[in-house]
Amino acid sequence: MAFDAGLAARIRRLLGRHEGIAEKKMFGGLCFLAGGRMVCGVMADALLARVDAAEMDALLKRPGVRPMTFTGRAMRGFVVVAGSVLARDEDLLAWIERGRVVAAAVPAKAKRAPRG
Repeated sequence: MAFDAGLAARIRRLLGRHEGIAEKKMFGGLCFLAGGRMVCGVMADALLARVDAAEMDALLKRPGVRPMTFTGRAMRGFVVVAGSVLARDEDLLAWIERGRVVAAAVPAKAKRAPRG
């Protein structure tokens, strides 16, 4: 699946002031990670945004916001924001920053012991 390269470029520019940002193709689009944790991404022409699960119900009431579904069920802590409501950089930045804060609060995964 193709993704909106213009939206990806805007995200890249807005995240550019932060160190340790990586990009990875995931979910048929492009995701942006901080410290190995997903912050946001681009799927088709929409933003995939990480959110605090406790805020999800309120955020889903906003125009252009819907749950992210993967394999047929909603993923708690992620929403899809229509590109049509992200015309202003201030609006896009608010979603990106929300995702960055939530991602930073996720505890690091325990290292797996090497197989042997």
